[in-house]
Amino acid sequence: MDISKPAARLAEKLKPQGDARKHTRLEDAVAFCIAVLLIGFGLALLQAAGLATGGVAGIALILHFALGWPTGVLFLLVNLPFYALVYRTMGAEFTLKTLIVNAMLAGFGALAPHVFALQSKSGVFAALAGGVLLGMGVLALARHRASVGGTSALALYAQERGWLRAGHVQALTDFLVLAAAATVLDLEHLALSVLSALTLSLVLVLNHKPGRYAGF
Repeated sequence: MDISKPAARLAEKLKPQGDARKHTRLEDAVAFCIAVLLIGFGLALLQAAGLATGGVAGIALILHFALGWPTGVLFLLVNLPFYALVYRTMGAEFTLKTLIVNAMLAGFGALAPHVFALQSKSGVFAALAGGVLLGMGVLALARHRASVGGTSALALYAQERGWLRAGHVQALTDFLVLAAAATVLDLEHLALSVLSALTLSLVLVLNHKPGRYAGF
């Protein structure tokens, strides 16, 4: 008895309809909340230790140390020049998600001083933990077709086009950001900021690989 045809029909009926890799809006929303918590706490930890890092996060921290403005608000403002690039390279949906994430980060930054306080007793721990938190937050956003904008969006675009891995592009831009950090940080804090940026990039290099995960 030939059972191949009935088996094939059954397999076709059981096949998921649509793109099984596409996240729902609810899944996106939950992921954004998780990512904002990770990135927000990462920024708060680095800020408490007087450290910077790479990417837009580093730029926001540098400006915070120089101007005293809230880091979350600076995160949103620094990204403004990048939104046109994000729209042109990654599309309208990606840009909208990035805008939502940045608005959430600004809200987190405004709320944070009223709900918790961090005190860093180890610069090395703050650099490593801050880098990991930021990296995992960026990674969570990448899984859901979003970013924190700026250099992260540029890094994801370069990887999608097959030019360079996201972590490698991030490392190149980090160098420029950390060079700017030298204007507001002493040598010790600058060295620890480099450690934080390397940790963030390592998280992306090890974990963000196209085709490996079903969500991206």
